[in-house]
Amino acid sequence: MLLTSREQSVVQLISEGYTNRSISAILKVRVKTVETHRASVMRKLGMSSTAELVRYAIRKKLVGL
Repeated sequence: MLLTSREQSVVQLISEGYTNRSISAILKVRVKTVETHRASVMRKLGMSSTAELVRYAIRKKLVGL
């Protein structure tokens, strides 16, 4: 399943350790919007934890080590 560019940005920032509030400030959107993107990604990828999301981001090279 393909992620939108905004969803990829949210995944990258989550993987870099940013909070939803920080991500909302960086992307200039509401916290609720970040939460919605995060939930959408988790649903699309069939994931249930942030750790899984971080592993995905590393595999897809969305975040550096």
